Amino acid sequence: MDTTTVQIFDGPGQPLRREAWPIPEALQDGEVLVGIALATICGSDLHTVSGQRTEPTPAILGHEAVGRVLRKGRGRPELAEGTRVTWSIADSCGRCPACTEFGLPQKCDALFKYGHAAVTNGSGLNGCYAGHILLRAGTHIVPVPDNVSDPMAAPINCALATMVNALSYVPAPCRTAVIQGAGMLGLYGAALLRDRGADAVFCVDVQEGRLELAESFGATPIDGRPGRYEQARARIEQAAPRGVDAVIEVAGKADLVPEGVRLLRPGGHYAFIGMVHPNSALPLTGEAVIRKCLTIHGTHNYGPEHLDEAVAFLARTVDAYPYESLVSAPYRLDEIESALDAARSQQWARVAVAP
Repeated sequence: MDTTTVQIFDGPGQPLRREAWPIPEALQDGEVLVGIALATICGSDLHTVSGQRTEPTPAILGHEAVGRVLRKGRGRPELAEGTRVTWSIADSCGRCPACTEFGLPQKCDALFKYGHAAVTNGSGLNGCYAGHILLRAGTHIVPVPDNVSDPMAAPINCALATMVNALSYVPAPCRTAVIQGAGMLGLYGAALLRDRGADAVFCVDVQEGRLELAESFGATPIDGRPGRYEQARARIEQAAPRGVDAVIEVAGKADLVPEGVRLLRPGGHYAFIGMVHPNSALPLTGEAVIRKCLTIHGTHNYGPEHLDEAVAFLARTVDAYPYESLVSAPYRLDEIESALDAARSQQWARVAVAP
């Protein structure tokens, strides 16, 4: 039996261990075997490794990647072998109410998430820190256009598709917006909002390097550090004296919410995306929401249509923004611990790993 190299996560505080893992010889209907070309390290992976979030173990982590179709089971006539692809982070049944009635396949009753499952679940080839991954029958798979490089493509199926979903709920027109956080989600959000026709997008962060990146993605950088934010905020108030149309939270910090509410105009839209952790109790009164007639919408992951739109958007704007600058040069798979250290340093929006 053929094997592939994988990195196994056994739990917080333990280094990932390299193993040779069997590649299934026969594929079930709808399954697709993909050879990983490049993976990237998401912040949620760092949270899992540090113990901030709990996942089943042992596991193969990693859900952001691009690869090529190597083999497939019956029922995937649209995918030719050799096709470069990305895929949805979740496999869904297509039959339960979440899939058929609620429009939330990412909340499927039988949900399976790549990079978040034990190796005892199915073939075990469930994550992207490996040479291969086996995609299940309910996984949405999208060909990657030739003008989108591997470093650009790898993060599509997490940050970009999620932001496409979140912004689909923001009413049009959205002329002014504030993004709280200039990480990968925030940078994608700035580019998407500008593409939608926003006149002014302000991106608030406390890291100088991130603020410089924000400007290159179409946003006006706002220094969020104490003592500097108050002066910088005047630029937002000048552009939107009645308040901004939308605030996009991607910093994961609940204490930013009151300021986000203050910045919104009456009838404004607040998108919650980053606070996917228990330490997110809101310092917010119902009165503040009611008196401003605000809409607050939470977004977690995305559906197939958002991944399609994300791929199309990136291909269309590939020359408009410096997407490749967000991703480090690739570490080898056997250098995964060094790659994780590099990701923790936050020098890059994403650190790449290549088998």
